[in-house]
Amino acid sequence: MSDIRHQPGAEDGSADQLSADAVADLGAEGSGEGKREARYASDPDRLFLPPDDDLAPNRPGEALRVRLAEEPRARAALWWARLLGRRPPQDDWHRQLLGEQAVGTALDLLTAGGWYVIHSVPMPPAAVIGHLLIGPGGVLCVGTHYVRGARVRVAEDAVRVSRGHQAFPYVRDIRQEARRASYVLTRSCRFRVETRPVLAFVGAAEVTLDPALRGVRVLRDEREAPSLGQLGGVLAPARVERVYTVARNRRTWLAA
Repeated sequence: MSDIRHQPGAEDGSADQLSADAVADLGAEGSGEGKREARYASDPDRLFLPPDDDLAPNRPGEALRVRLAEEPRARAALWWARLLGRRPPQDDWHRQLLGEQAVGTALDLLTAGGWYVIHSVPMPPAAVIGHLLIGPGGVLCVGTHYVRGARVRVAEDAVRVSRGHQAFPYVRDIRQEARRASYVLTRSCRFRVETRPVLAFVGAAEVTLDPALRGVRVLRDEREAPSLGQLGGVLAPARVERVYTVARNRRTWLAA
């Protein structure tokens, strides 16, 4: 894939920038659960986060679920639309939801290794980060695409899908989302937070990568998601907690 396949190094100057909270975390005694509770108690942003602003409970594809619920169509109307060759948007949303669920479920398994996952992060005016993965390996912005049975080629500037020989700006889009996330999280955390882009495909018959592709990690299948959990050396435990606290607050993203 890209250069991000290699194990990332620690962020510049991270050893000098560790806060007192980080030192306290490293020296704390007791169970892992006790340490986590202590970090929660020391972070007023997490302690007083209103439930309506908390993105942590979001399920994979939460934004799509809401859209489908808000724009229902009668079964007969959908049937007639398909019969006339007019594929209703609900069909695309259902397929996208299948992809979000597959990748989201795989990412949720990484939480046992010190990672956090936030699904369906809204960015004004209408963008949504499918999955934001936060852990020892840094922050990853994961965009999912359901392409059942298709052959996919990921180039430096676009993604080509065999069905209809169409080109889609998935690479550009995920890079832009990652840049916006980096800006928002850095501003809110008050230390540099680099967010790296990841494209995940679900159901593809084949995924090939252009050798010129740089700076974007690609998962050919949701079963490759565990490879992200092997990344490390970027964020200290206290910073993982801080980024997660900031990222799960819906109001954080109003500045995106």
